[in-house]
Amino acid sequence: MKNADKPVVAIDIGGTKIIATVVNRKGEMLSRVYCLTLSEQGPEKVISRLISLIRLVVNRCGYEMKEIGGISLAVAGLIDINRGLVTVAPNLPHWEDVCLGDVLHDEFKIPSFLLNDGSAAALGEHCFGAGIGIDNLIYMTVSTGIGGGFILDGKLFNGTDGSAAEVGHMIVMADGPACPCGQKGCLEALASGTAIARMAREHLMEGQESSIADIVGDDLDSVTAEHVAQAGKKRDAVALAVIREAAYYLGIGLSNLVNLLNPQMIIIGGGVSAMGEMILRPARKSMKEHAFRLPAYTVRVVRSKLSPDSGILGAAAYAYLKLGGGR
Repeated sequence: MKNADKPVVAIDIGGTKIIATVVNRKGEMLSRVYCLTLSEQGPEKVISRLISLIRLVVNRCGYEMKEIGGISLAVAGLIDINRGLVTVAPNLPHWEDVCLGDVLHDEFKIPSFLLNDGSAAALGEHCFGAGIGIDNLIYMTVSTGIGGGFILDGKLFNGTDGSAAEVGHMIVMADGPACPCGQKGCLEALASGTAIARMAREHLMEGQESSIADIVGDDLDSVTAEHVAQAGKKRDAVALAVIREAAYYLGIGLSNLVNLLNPQMIIIGGGVSAMGEMILRPARKSMKEHAFRLPAYTVRVVRSKLSPDSGILGAAAYAYLKLGGGR
């Protein structure tokens, strides 16, 4: 049997946990396991756990490694896809220029592939989710940070090195709030879950009354975007004001993408997307106010159908593309 006909191991490496699955050509998950990343222990120990997890997930579905066509990993960070290299991963401390692809290939003697998690999610939605049949789409994950991926003319666009579609680091407010990347005014610093939590804390520290405070008690540092969403559903004024502000800047980011790429669809995933129309409706409004009329009214802005599995299924689809089996 050719590798392109065999199931593949698809993995999502995050700052908190590593999820490993065995996936077939139809996008069906045959087994699924996870472990804590414990990234503070450094790359070597994380990779050791990853190798054990791969063996476990393959064993769980009754396969041997020789029956697996390839291993494909979705990682949050800047990926050099040509060399299978994690160059920088903000959620994985001390991960700089880690040759993860080579390590796994040497360990298992089967093809191993690496790509950015946003690009993986875009491919997952294109092959199995909301973007089936859509040749020009943008995927944007709005969570702790903001990432993305592009499908252009029916193909995943990675850029020269694999670092394309870092949509969270468009500057949407000159000299705006500091972003973890070191710049100021990035979309991530104004519309991510982290930004929403920060803005809510600022309102509460100014003494504004809000049911958010009732949810978290006196521990304002524990405020999250989920708490803001809970309060927003109850029509809390502070929560709704924060969500509207985040949506405004999200819409500016969307307008830049719409003007630049004229996509048919923008798919929003990630934890913040669970707010649904509470954030998407004002974001669409802001997008239409800032973008050219024709592309703004052509594009559909929708929620992910696969989240939180978009990246895993996209990693599997990427493996099949690289193995020559298409999708």
